[in-house]
Amino acid sequence: MGKQEEGFAGLLLYCRAGFEGDLTAELTDRAAAAGLGGFARVQAGAGFVLFEPADGRVAALESVLALEHLVFARQVFPALPALAGLDRSDRLTPIIGQVVAAGWQVESIWHETPDTNDGKALRRLIRALERPLAAVLKRQGVLRAAAHGQRLHVFWCAGDRVQLGLSRPGRRSEWPGGILHLRSPREAPSRSTLKLEEAWHTFIPREAWDERLAQGMQAVDLGAAPGGWTWQLVRRGMYVHAVDNGPMDARLMATTQVEHHREDAFTWEPPSPVRWLVCDIVDKPARVAARMADWLEAGWCREAIFNLKLPMKSRWQTVRQCLGHIEDRLQAAGIGYRLRARQLYHDREEITVHVVRD
Repeated sequence: MGKQEEGFAGLLLYCRAGFEGDLTAELTDRAAAAGLGGFARVQAGAGFVLFEPADGRVAALESVLALEHLVFARQVFPALPALAGLDRSDRLTPIIGQVVAAGWQVESIWHETPDTNDGKALRRLIRALERPLAAVLKRQGVLRAAAHGQRLHVFWCAGDRVQLGLSRPGRRSEWPGGILHLRSPREAPSRSTLKLEEAWHTFIPREAWDERLAQGMQAVDLGAAPGGWTWQLVRRGMYVHAVDNGPMDARLMATTQVEHHREDAFTWEPPSPVRWLVCDIVDKPARVAARMADWLEAGWCREAIFNLKLPMKSRWQTVRQCLGHIEDRLQAAGIGYRLRARQLYHDREEITVHVVRD
C-alpha cells in the first residue's frame, strides 16, 4: 500500500442495518485469531461499521479481514477519518482537499450511502454533487484512465458527514453498496427464488456457470414448496427432486423436470448422488447444519447452497458453531472442501452457505 496507507482511520464495512453488532463480533474474533487487536465505532441500525486497528496497521487488518471470508459484511475498504459538519453551501471543497492530500489516483468514483431510509433520502443530494466532484478531481489528476482499477468511495453517512475510502480490484464487492439488485421473475412461485440466484452470483464465478450449473444436471431441493428455489434449478435445465410435504407449484410440475417427494426433508435420502443440493428450510440452524453435513459427508451431492435461520441474539456465535460443525465433520472424514458464507441482500434473519467438495 506504501504511502497510501498513511492517514487511514481503519476499515469501513457495510452491512445490513441491525447487524452491526454481529459484524463487530465477527471482526473482533477474526482479528484476534490472527493476533491483531481492533475496536469498532458503531451505531445500532446505521448499516455500517468502522473497524480500527489497535496498533494503527490498517494494511495488516485488511489482509486478515478479506471480504470473501466475512459473513456479515457487504463491502470493505480502508477509509480516511470522516469529514463532519460539512457546510451545505460547499460540501465539495473539504472532500477534494482530503483526496488530494492523500495522493490518490483512481479510475472511478462511487457515491454510496447506508442501506437505510435515511441513506436513501440522500440520493438527490448525491446526484447534484457527482458530476462537479468528478470534473474537479479529473482536473486535479486524481481521476484518470489508468490507475490500477482503484476506486474512490464517497460514503455519505448524512448530508453533512462523509467518509472517503479507497478500494482495489479483488478486495472489494463490484456491486454499488455491496448490493446485487435482482428483479423478481413473475413466473417464479415465490420471492425466495432471488436468494438462490444471488447466491450463485456471489459464490460461483459467472464464467463457470455453464460448467457448474449445466443443463441436465441432477439436483435436490429440500423444503422445496412451493418451488422458488426449484424454479431456478429448472430454469437452468436441471432435473430436480423436490422434497416437501407441502404442495408444489403446478406450472413447475408441468415442466416434467421435477419429481415431488412428499417426505420429511430431514430423513429423505436420494436414490443416487446428485450434483446440487439446495435447502431453505425454516428450522433450527444447528439441525439444518447437521443435515447438510450428513449429505456432504456421505457424498450425496457435490455442491450445496443452504440457508441458516439465525436467532435474535448471539448470531455470530451461532454461525461460528454451525459452520464449525460442518467443517469438523468433513475434516474428520478426510474430505476436501471449500466453504463460504454470506448474509446476502435478499436474506433477512439468515445467512447463505455454499460448500463444494473438492
